[in-house]
Amino acid sequence: MKFGVNVPNFGPGTDPGVLRAWAQTVEGLGFDLLMVSDHVTITPDVAEQYPAPFYEPFTTLSWLAGVTRRVRLGTTVLVVPYRHPLLVARMAANLDALSGGRFVLGAGIGWAKQEFDALGVPFEQRGKLTTEYLRTIRTAWAGHDDYRAGPIPLWIGGHSDAGLRRALELADAWHPLRLTMAGFRETLARLEKLAGDRPVPSFAPRILLRLTGAPVTGPDRRAGEGTLDQVLDDLAQLRALGADTVVLDPFDSDPAETLRPEAAWRDLAAVAASWKENR
Repeated sequence: MKFGVNVPNFGPGTDPGVLRAWAQTVEGLGFDLLMVSDHVTITPDVAEQYPAPFYEPFTTLSWLAGVTRRVRLGTTVLVVPYRHPLLVARMAANLDALSGGRFVLGAGIGWAKQEFDALGVPFEQRGKLTTEYLRTIRTAWAGHDDYRAGPIPLWIGGHSDAGLRRALELADAWHPLRLTMAGFRETLARLEKLAGDRPVPSFAPRILLRLTGAPVTGPDRRAGEGTLDQVLDDLAQLRALGADTVVLDPFDSDPAETLRPEAAWRDLAAVAASWKENR
């Protein structure tokens, strides 16, 4: 099982030097994958959770490709309806080529209605648009020299039935975000049921990483939240469920966390070292 890190590309503590330090730390600790998030315009609903500055993912990953050598680079997740699909297909293909085949396109439908309104994209049609656009991206990659790429892994998020059907049709991996362990199990079972006789995509969850001194208990405990032993047990359970890659997300909820990246780096180092020692 491989490991990735969701790096904050937003917030008051984020600047080019911090992003470079994040990338070099993630690669230096031996993680396989570095991922960043996506917003285009920081409307009030976005700013409440992910305040400016917010570094655009394709631009950011292209730059980070030049300051890293090995680590893969991806989006968790690109909001597909925000951009013309042929533009996404071209940018993804170019980034993959320029990085030496290291790009992973994680894709989702989005949630910020004010941002959709600002971009002139119909919020109520975002699921339909995402499916249509991803089909176009797949077709462009496969059938036109200007867009030929890869193969670029396509990870698709979402845990509604519509999202699971989209993943079954188009994804190399299903990429659910920050569920409880019970939530991962229940949704995997639904995915397998919806698949019927069709192949099921790989399982590549993103989980919270929040290490605590005392155990976190209760049914609402999210995977990756608790003592180091609890987190290691979650990772072992995800491996047993068939996870190919687990992305650790050290950002909890407070934008001020971006001013103190060293705390997240310590947690990531602890998990990496303990997993290597105990696997």
